[in-house]
Amino acid sequence: MRILIVTATAAEIAPIERRLRLRAGVELLVTGVGMVSTAAHCANALARTGFDLALNLGLCGSFDPALAPGVVVHVVSDRLSELGAEDGEAFLAIESLGLRSDHVVNNTSPPGIPAIVALPAVSGITVNTVHGRVPSIAAVTARCRPQVESMEGAAFMYACRLANVPYAQVRAVSNVVERRNRESWKIKEAIDALGAIALNILEAA
Repeated sequence: MRILIVTATAAEIAPIERRLRLRAGVELLVTGVGMVSTAAHCANALARTGFDLALNLGLCGSFDPALAPGVVVHVVSDRLSELGAEDGEAFLAIESLGLRSDHVVNNTSPPGIPAIVALPAVSGITVNTVHGRVPSIAAVTARCRPQVESMEGAAFMYACRLANVPYAQVRAVSNVVERRNRESWKIKEAIDALGAIALNILEAA
């Protein structure tokens, strides 16, 4: 099986990077941070090589109190929450403007790998600027009801959908979405948890 592992930064898969690079049939793609870079690099990789599965491994912030730092989730629905227009203090979502846009991506046929199926299935948003202001957090929560946020997820899912490659976006919660508070982040714990789940997924793939 040919598997594409996509991550924004090498740090997010650092504990297992060597094992990933040594595994037959696995290609590791480090895209850099952000949806544009992720979409471009994923599209390029998926176009030149036939993959049987693509996995996006990374960290995320949590809007959901039930998803504490260290929890690993499977993002099955993601959206580009910033796509729209401003009208004074109001935000107009893209769907309200009468413009055609695939700004929501749903993984309707996720891989049946037990280690993925066992993860909490959650909804996410993909953003250029992570939320850190109480008013903007309240606004996006009311509008989109997200459980997690990342800076790459929807772009990865969209590229895989266009390439018709089975995929899963698997992320570990590193922090609660709140006013920026680095002292409360659990990055090491999240990376360790993500690595353990990733190896379980590959073992069964």
